Amino acid sequence: MQLVKKTINPTGGKHSATVIFFHGSGDTGSNLVEWVRFLLGRDLDFPHIKLIYPTAPLQPYTPLNGELSNVWFDRRSITIDAKENRKSLASIYETVHELINEEEKLGIPPERIIVGGFSMGGALALHTAYHLNTDLAGVFACSSFLNRDSIVYDSLKNRTKPGTDLPELKMFHGSRDLMVPSSWGQESYDELTKLGVKGQFSLLQNTLHELKKRELLDIQEWISVKLPPLTNDLQNKL
Repeated sequence: MQLVKKTINPTGGKHSATVIFFHGSGDTGSNLVEWVRFLLGRDLDFPHIKLIYPTAPLQPYTPLNGELSNVWFDRRSITIDAKENRKSLASIYETVHELINEEEKLGIPPERIIVGGFSMGGALALHTAYHLNTDLAGVFACSSFLNRDSIVYDSLKNRTKPGTDLPELKMFHGSRDLMVPSSWGQESYDELTKLGVKGQFSLLQNTLHELKKRELLDIQEWISVKLPPLTNDLQNKL
């Protein structure tokens, strides 16, 4: 599946790391870029990191009575108790693999790639880092959750390399989120940590189902630590 992608190229030219930022349901990559710019007053950019904002395919979405929407996968309903639509998820997995493989072909190894997202995009990021590719550098999820029967949990329980470190996790959730209650995000985080994930869950006070400037700044700082510039010798090998 060919995705429309909005890319923010590194200010220093050639990139040595990549961040893939998935938007929420019904949105687009370009709109997410504009939202970030509105909150920060600038792009979320780094001198050595490429940022990719893909747009989800247009497809029928059950919570909207089957209307077409830009969504990463279909849901039976927006609740933590709902069964995952694993057939729909499997379709977008192929697309995510393509995104990561494209970066690997450019010389960016998985341990120099971070995935993240808002709402449904955050859920896809969790699937990406803990079901599809546990070699990634990290994952961030904003206002997101996993269904209680998620294949992500099954994957972590049946890991073939249980002694290796999993991607570090940063989760954020608004205390006043009415669309995705913070308890869903907290429960998802707690389940992940029980299965070996290490990270941090931050509850944002007086915050609805939205991104906030302070969480973007926190994410930016964290990305800078997880994906520092390479030495000249390592950079020349990319």
